[in-house]
Amino acid sequence: MPDLQPIVEHLDGLIRKTVPGLQYAIKWKKAYYGLPELGWIIEVVPYDVSVNVVFFGGAKFDPPPPHGEGSRYVKVKTLDEARAPEIREWIRQAGRSSGWK
Repeated sequence: MPDLQPIVEHLDGLIRKTVPGLQYAIKWKKAYYGLPELGWIIEVVPYDVSVNVVFFGGAKFDPPPPHGEGSRYVKVKTLDEARAPEIREWIRQAGRSSGWK
């Protein structure tokens, strides 16, 4: 089982840095990030072998994250994957897209 803590810390820092005015909460070991005008836009959930990053408005992204239907998500298994440019771009797009209210 990989050590997911560095991945979670990197993603948390990247999300907070990329989206100004962000609010966040933790519920049931899931981290939620949102903006008052857009609702909850991102959810980060560590599992046994990956960290899932859920984009609540991800179906409208160009290109959308690979998994899911309305809410789209990506499974991040390594720190290199967490540093991928598409992760940063999806976070930017989330900061401009309606989420879960």
